[in-house]
Amino acid sequence: MKTNSPVLQVTIEQSLPMPLKGSFHCESGQLLALVGPSGAGKTSLMRILSGLMHPQQGKVIVDEEIWCDTDNNICLPPQRRHVGMVFQNYALMPHFDAIQNVSLPLLHLPKSERLKQAKRWLDHVGLTNAEQHRKPADLSGGQQQRVAVARALAREPKLMLLDEPFSAVDQMNRQSLYKLLADLRHELAIPIILVTHDLNEARMLADQLVVIDNGQILQQGTPSDIYNAPRNARVADLVGIHNRFVGEWIGPAEQTGQGLLRWRSEALQVTQQPILQVRDKGRLPEGQPVNWVIPSDGIALIKQHEIAQENDFNAEVTESRHLGEINLLTLTVEEVPGAEFVLTLSGSFRNSLSVGTKLGIRLDLNLVHVMPIREDGKGKLNRNSATQLKTSA
Repeated sequence: MKTNSPVLQVTIEQSLPMPLKGSFHCESGQLLALVGPSGAGKTSLMRILSGLMHPQQGKVIVDEEIWCDTDNNICLPPQRRHVGMVFQNYALMPHFDAIQNVSLPLLHLPKSERLKQAKRWLDHVGLTNAEQHRKPADLSGGQQQRVAVARALAREPKLMLLDEPFSAVDQMNRQSLYKLLADLRHELAIPIILVTHDLNEARMLADQLVVIDNGQILQQGTPSDIYNAPRNARVADLVGIHNRFVGEWIGPAEQTGQGLLRWRSEALQVTQQPILQVRDKGRLPEGQPVNWVIPSDGIALIKQHEIAQENDFNAEVTESRHLGEINLLTLTVEEVPGAEFVLTLSGSFRNSLSVGTKLGIRLDLNLVHVMPIREDGKGKLNRNSATQLKTSA
């Protein structure tokens, strides 16, 4: 890197052919995952990065080289961008074998050198000599994806784009491809952009997440930053945060840096609704309707006789789903009718928590994150923000 600035810097704003607005950045050697629902604009962003689509207004800078700057009428074509692309459907030439497919980006080299380089990259991604001479139809999905990765690397890219690269691969091959990608990241000093619908995949692989919805980039941060402090309720929904609730901000507490949060429930009178003392950043007015979230790390299971603090509540297991090495539990809270916590548990302890089990939960209120519920243009609460959504695993 020539400077301490990000290797990839992107700023986009357009209304057609689809709305896109926002900016993000990615460092050398980092993997950034674009996450959001279908139609959010992820693929359009990838097309802009690769040069297949020109934004109405925007800028793309890679390693201090300007690939796109609409203000100065600069937009390099795809062949000048040195982008390595890996697609969901592999996009291999069916009548070529693996070596010939990987040779395609190397047409500027003599044939013998092309084949030598292609074999080097196929060796690098773990294909045997026999597999390298097979056509795509004679390779498994995981092997085809390795060919696609080798072809992308053969371009010696300055930027790697992975568009749902693992979604068509079975779970066993997917795990081996995850390891391949992890190994390559340590070797490649370039930014890598991954589009995925799999939130677990994004959390496991990515250094940074960019959350996008309806063409709007909502938040960028590390997976832990976004899961522990989503910018708003929509971000919380899009990244699959289960434990989100509705409340009202009462105001500062007596203790410096602390504030009082009323845990709202339509089934309770205002005087019956629990008051939680949480972190106060000094940004919320008194009476502000809020959403609040708490990560799983902030929820401890205790025995009922251990319930003794204001942040302890009686709970009952209402659903337990066995998911291999973990159980997905749903617990209802006695003191707040309608409130549910969703937790994943591993280890032998989970086997004792069958449906109907009564226990206690203790909340680490220092990990509670509070988000204001915005009003629409008519002064009414946005129903999508104010309603607690129950998500499934």
